[in-house]
Amino acid sequence: MAEYTPTGIDKEAIRAAARNLQDGPVTAGYQGDRTAVIKMLNDALATELVCILRYKRHYYTVSGRDNGSVKAEFLEHAMQEQEHADWLAERIIQLNGQPDFNPATLLARSHAEYDASDDVQSMIKANLIAERVAIESYRQMIEQIGTTDPTTRHLLIKIMAVEEEHADDMRDLLG
Repeated sequence: MAEYTPTGIDKEAIRAAARNLQDGPVTAGYQGDRTAVIKMLNDALATELVCILRYKRHYYTVSGRDNGSVKAEFLEHAMQEQEHADWLAERIIQLNGQPDFNPATLLARSHAEYDASDDVQSMIKANLIAERVAIESYRQMIEQIGTTDPTTRHLLIKIMAVEEEHADDMRDLLG
């Protein structure tokens, strides 16, 4: 039987955490399904990578002297999506997984789509659609994880908040 302190801390679990150092931050107390969480995170990583590519393409191809602020917004979003991709890859490593950057499978694994629009309004609309898809994807991932993996849940909430800001920005540009 586990030894408990008056504060409710399980000393045996703490001692067990000091073993199996090769598992890094994943202790015996981790309650998530690591395989499922890593797959989920790799799909989110693919989505972020596709979003980076879409925003970068739009940034480089949007033209017109009246579109400077739109161009700047596309670049800012591309950089933020890159940050999300980095966070997701790091979390996958923390869970002892391998981030999947394989370009051959990105679109198949991504929740969002790539877009090759030529006019600015179509670009903005494509980005708004992709942001809404990302928001719903993150919402579902957060729901699936529940309380089994607080660190991943926190990360997904943090990313989703930025995706909501992006959707708001795109909606403002569309209007």
